[in-house]
Amino acid sequence: MSDAVFELNNVTFGYRRGEPVLKGLSLAVRKGEILGIAGPNGTGKSTLFGVMAGLLVPESGEVRFDGRPLMTMKRQEVARRVALVPQTEHAAFPFTVEQTVLMGRTPHLASPLAVESESDHRICRDAMDAVGLTPLANRPLQQLSGGERQLVLLARALAQDTPILLLDEPTASLDLAHQQAVARLVRDLSERKGRTVVLIAHDLNLAAMICDRMAILSDGCMIKDGPPADVLKEELIQSVWRADVRVDCDVNEFLHISLSR
Repeated sequence: MSDAVFELNNVTFGYRRGEPVLKGLSLAVRKGEILGIAGPNGTGKSTLFGVMAGLLVPESGEVRFDGRPLMTMKRQEVARRVALVPQTEHAAFPFTVEQTVLMGRTPHLASPLAVESESDHRICRDAMDAVGLTPLANRPLQQLSGGERQLVLLARALAQDTPILLLDEPTASLDLAHQQAVARLVRDLSERKGRTVVLIAHDLNLAAMICDRMAILSDGCMIKDGPPADVLKEELIQSVWRADVRVDCDVNEFLHISLSR
């Protein structure tokens, strides 16, 4: 794919030899698109993100970024281009919200001992403001709810200021208002700022609303990818998730996926 910023070509990965989690998976991610990754629990979605972020090395196959093999790039170089927001992250030290978000600037510092500039602090403040964390800037992470911590991880990724964001279930712990705010933020990052966003989602309705394209994984393999309306069919969902569902489309062509009674 000529406009792909990320390409995975026949990637296989397993945590134990002979037990692959990803099985010959190929995927291309276009510049500026929002790609949703969906599939049942334990099918390899978070592992896929680890491979895309350069944290996990495939047993076979290749990952390329802008045409370059990812494994030939230095860790700092990758971190300047790809930001990963995990589902959870243990707070081992009593850092504040602002201190944690400022860590997103680390890949851009001249050396590990360099001090953040006023520009770094401004980018940090803008990131906190974007997700509504400014009032909590001086709050220790240990005093935050799970949803608030998830917003901190998102703000840290925004402060990292990379062209690609990998978001692992970014709205999983959030209330409805914050889910909507994050969805709007993701669309804005793509449409106005040209960022490429890949997100893992269990909420298929939310994914269908904000994603340009959906890719469905099952048992470490790519089952189907394409526009949400083409991918999220009743037959496919029932086959992959083993759940009885109904898929409707409203007058605005928004998909609505519900469990059958």
